[in-house]
Amino acid sequence: MQTTVQNVPLDAASFRAIADLAYRESGLTLVEEKASMIQSRLRHRLRDLGLSDFPAYCALVTSEQGKQERQYLISALTTNVSHFFRENHHFDALKGHLAPRLEALRRGGAYRIWSAGCSNGQEALSTAITLLSLDPTLSTRDLRILATDIDAQVVQFARRGLYPKRMMNGLSEQQIVTYFGPQEHIDGEAHHRAKPMLTQMIRFNTLNLLHQWPMKRQFDIIFCRNVVIYFDLETQNMLWPRFQKMLRDDGLLFLGHSERIVHPERFGFRCIGQTTYTK
Repeated sequence: MQTTVQNVPLDAASFRAIADLAYRESGLTLVEEKASMIQSRLRHRLRDLGLSDFPAYCALVTSEQGKQERQYLISALTTNVSHFFRENHHFDALKGHLAPRLEALRRGGAYRIWSAGCSNGQEALSTAITLLSLDPTLSTRDLRILATDIDAQVVQFARRGLYPKRMMNGLSEQQIVTYFGPQEHIDGEAHHRAKPMLTQMIRFNTLNLLHQWPMKRQFDIIFCRNVVIYFDLETQNMLWPRFQKMLRDDGLLFLGHSERIVHPERFGFRCIGQTTYTK
């Protein structure tokens, strides 16, 4: 019987080639236990490209002509699962950090936030909602949120600011009414679009955390949640000094619920709360 894309196997050599490439390109650590997941997520790429097996796919994705496909590969292997106000204690900490600085901000001061690994944009929008709940005029102040992700497709989605109802978990009905437009029916499904009061505060860009960071100014707040869990310890330890350098002396770094800086003092950090660090 002829092999179809639906049941073509991921052989050991192809798994190793894909795992090595993912590590070099994005720091993703893929263990053999994830082989079935990788096989499932990449089969559609074989189908779309008209390839019959994984060795042919590896030949393409590791070639000079495969640069664009490498972006699709990383996108397929990266889990983009999020919701609004995930790990809400960090947004409470953000409020506590900004509240005593509001007056300085109203007098012309600046405040900068970075959502590193922003996924579909819910984290950045949750941040903007948190800020406006403190002071609705903050959208007119020198306050900006940079939201970045390695996956160009999710960045493009986040820029649209248009969310199906099923992706709006974590928001109250009052928040939806205040910060999102009325329902838009697209392909038979209800959607809500983020209002300009939110989107004008956020700039979405693609960024690979392992590459050069173009930002020049330090940040008051850095969210890097549920990102480094995909990296090995060596890669994590390479990132911590870079985050420390980009953080203001009184700034905060938020990590995901299952992430930690091992021996934070080695990297110029101290833990001041649940997955919350400062210089």
